[in-house]
Amino acid sequence: MRQISWFLFVMLLYVLVACSSDGDNPAAGAEQEEQMDWLLNANKATQVFITSYWNSQGRYFNKNNQGNSEFHYWPQAHSLDVLLDAYERTNSELYLSYINNWFEGVKAKNANTWINDYYDDMEWNALAMLRAYEITGNQKFKEAVDILWEDIKTGWNNYAGGGLMWVKTKPNGKNAISNSPASILASRLYQLDKDQDDLEWALKTYNWVKSNLVDPSTGAVWDHVVDNGGVLSIRKDWIFTYNQGVYQGAALELYKITGESVYLNDAQKAANYTINSLSTTAGLLKDEGDGDGGLFKGIFVRYFTQLIRNKNLSQNMRNQYANFLEHNADSLWAYGRDKESNLFNTYWNITPDSTVDLTVQLSGVMLLEAAALLQSEGIIKPS
Repeated sequence: MRQISWFLFVMLLYVLVACSSDGDNPAAGAEQEEQMDWLLNANKATQVFITSYWNSQGRYFNKNNQGNSEFHYWPQAHSLDVLLDAYERTNSELYLSYINNWFEGVKAKNANTWINDYYDDMEWNALAMLRAYEITGNQKFKEAVDILWEDIKTGWNNYAGGGLMWVKTKPNGKNAISNSPASILASRLYQLDKDQDDLEWALKTYNWVKSNLVDPSTGAVWDHVVDNGGVLSIRKDWIFTYNQGVYQGAALELYKITGESVYLNDAQKAANYTINSLSTTAGLLKDEGDGDGGLFKGIFVRYFTQLIRNKNLSQNMRNQYANFLEHNADSLWAYGRDKESNLFNTYWNITPDSTVDLTVQLSGVMLLEAAALLQSEGIIKPS
């Protein structure tokens, strides 16, 4: 009898604790077990991503989860990045097979070439394939990167004092997103090949962005500038998370190469602006819509994660940044996810509709893969 009474007491105590652990979140108790391990959550999310979006016949990722097979070149790069995240995390040959199939399918859908009219689109794919080369050692990825890099460098001209064009048809338009990723690519190529020309490209693209499209007082990265006959028009009201992310990424690569603290400071300033000015009162990265905007947060998260992992970041800042990222992941998993389909929303606090763009799903998966990586390195703990 005493044993039964003790059992009832323990069970009652458990219920009381579970019910009081998050009074504003009735789903918290049900979600607690799933949230304990970000490695498991990332694995689930990435598997659902593949089954919901992979076009097995075309060997690329569909536009949405409802079988819309419309091909968009630039999200394919971030899809490859997710496959690489999962492959590094699991070392599974299954992910490697998707990586190799992706290479064949995406090139075929892009008119059997890697070249594109949009410089940032080529840069995304070059960055992803450079990772693929470094992870798998397969030379075909590096050969594709070299082809893309030679074409990307033709986008530099003297409008707006330099900088890479956004698109080949508009030589007078220069964007942050066509220059910061190029700086990242050039820095990584320099670290791999030790070609001094690559380092010069990394510096000049970074310096152009910093001089022309970064608010020195706040760390905000403005979207683009148009040169109309020497009259420059800067779009300062367009400030997106992905511009913040890749500027951080470019700064971090140059910090790794040079050891100069100014680059680490630049990265932190851009990150702090994002947290303070591009996040909601709930502490979540803002909703930037679907379509292209659906991918913006995921790109920020990828480069923000690299900042968190940087060994020379102060422990206090690492903790603050890691807590911010984990809070976003917690909210996505508890509120921004459809519990049956494991599809994600554009805002990480609202359950999605039945149709979710590839770009939107990618951002959610990228966040979970980032949380899994940080957990594997002991930077965040299972919740």
